[in-house]
Amino acid sequence: MSSQWIAVIVTSLLCYSLKFIGHAIPEIWLAHPRVQRITNLIPIVLLSALVAMQAFTAKTKFMVDHRLAGITVAIAALTAKLPFPVVVVGAMAASAIVYRLKF
Repeated sequence: MSSQWIAVIVTSLLCYSLKFIGHAIPEIWLAHPRVQRITNLIPIVLLSALVAMQAFTAKTKFMVDHRLAGITVAIAALTAKLPFPVVVVGAMAASAIVYRLKF
């Protein structure tokens, strides 16, 4: 058996055990307000990290390009509490315009 297969099997077992532990935790522990605040913020943090990595990196290099304009417009639209479709279309349009103006 190759080392890659061993890594796949070990990773699978680890994932399964983490999922099992998550289901085995008593509900009273999860009802604690601090735990609920943290679990509510985890998806936001993960999505923010994903957006930042996709916007400012290309392969292994840090770069700033047209995607920064889209993110800036999206943040401004979200701050102004505009509807989500307006945020998406505005960010898309800003990114496309800056991309076309690029030399």
